[in-house]
Amino acid sequence: MGQATRTTKLSLNLGKREEGGANTGKRVYLYATAEVLNQARGLYLYFFLVHAEKLAERVTYYSEKHLEMRSRAISPNELLTWAEAHTVATREHPHPWKGWNFSERFPDMPFLYRRAAIKDAISKARSYLSNYAHWKKRAQKRGKPGSPGAANHPTLYEGTVELDLSGNGKERARFVRLKVYTGTTWQWHNYPIKNNRYFQQRLNDPAWEVQSPKLILRNASAELHFSQTREISAKKIVESKRDPDLVTVAVDLNVKFLAVITVRQRDRLIESRFVSDQGLDQARYRHLKRIASKQWQSGKPVKREHSNRRLWRHVQRMNDNAAHRVARIIANVCANYPGCVLVFERLRKIRSSGGGKSHRMNRKQANHLRGKINQRAREKAFALGVVTAETNPHGTSQYCSHCGARGERFSNLGGKRVTVKWGKLFACPVCHYEVQADFNASLNLHHSFYGEFHWQPRLKRSG
Repeated sequence: MGQATRTTKLSLNLGKREEGGANTGKRVYLYATAEVLNQARGLYLYFFLVHAEKLAERVTYYSEKHLEMRSRAISPNELLTWAEAHTVATREHPHPWKGWNFSERFPDMPFLYRRAAIKDAISKARSYLSNYAHWKKRAQKRGKPGSPGAANHPTLYEGTVELDLSGNGKERARFVRLKVYTGTTWQWHNYPIKNNRYFQQRLNDPAWEVQSPKLILRNASAELHFSQTREISAKKIVESKRDPDLVTVAVDLNVKFLAVITVRQRDRLIESRFVSDQGLDQARYRHLKRIASKQWQSGKPVKREHSNRRLWRHVQRMNDNAAHRVARIIANVCANYPGCVLVFERLRKIRSSGGGKSHRMNRKQANHLRGKINQRAREKAFALGVVTAETNPHGTSQYCSHCGARGERFSNLGGKRVTVKWGKLFACPVCHYEVQADFNASLNLHHSFYGEFHWQPRLKRSG
């Protein structure tokens, strides 16, 4: 059992007014709302850090399942009630603690926004204190966690946002109502949205439970991100391995072929697929070459100053788009085999070395892309009830997938066979099997998962 999560996005139209976008004043209200909520969140974040002992408090309760008294950590809802009792002036608590009077600093703020800020502050404070405690236990004193920041995307609870999606076609919703801060008061305003049929179908899917949306603000755009959750039931890896008819989907991630997918059942290959980068590597290299040239011309960079922002954002969008595309292809293959296991190789650190600066940056971006594909393919596959396993990557590109003997990689350059480490082809000197190198590595992931050939578990030495 587990919970899958996905995000459905709805864009606000902040374009020109004559083209149907929101006027300038309404855009300012959005940023003013985010700023005042950051200030409120900062107040409560400091409040919880000062009273850190409250976050670690244990609460005693009676367990009906075990029929005994037990203890647990204090819940966020209980912390919220405690914080409001000491910071907000009410009839029951007319005198908040000195220096923590939220009602004076943020008069007329809707209680829903206040509670969203408190919940965010609780999670930030607990995360920081947990990381700080782990850092103190480590022998190395490097990597000390910094103080948490108050900035975050505002969460819009029900009562601060109104969106009617009951209409279709011409009656489809064209506006969303948001309660925003104008600089002096809190008011309701309509914002035009870029609604479409795909968004409504995805958000209204009965299999997914919709959570409160978040308002994502950028320099020239704004979006509502609706988080959706779904309960998933899937077998554990150990249980799945006992099934003789288990289907394994192995994925070898590379540079030119972003993914080589092979599907195996009962020692037989039943499907394979090559996913090309569609020229991504070369296009990214050209952009990074421009960045390296501009950095060389500008001289030594200024500390904490970012250069070539537009080019870097473009490179990041290229990688994100490729990661989503490849992950969707992998998930679609898994969807054809219910109950299968998705297999990746366990790669953690791949250092880029050699070549010029643009070449090293390109290899680094390619390595980041592998991680993104891995993460997003896991998420999309788990939403289908498919679990993911990581296997030992040692020798997957060096051993033959047919007989298990050590082979060599080569390429055909100028009509000649040249043995090189980065060769596109693989050859086995024992069984004389020749195949595309990435395809051979993908097949070896199945052997590594089942502990076959070179990947058999080693017996522990006695004595």
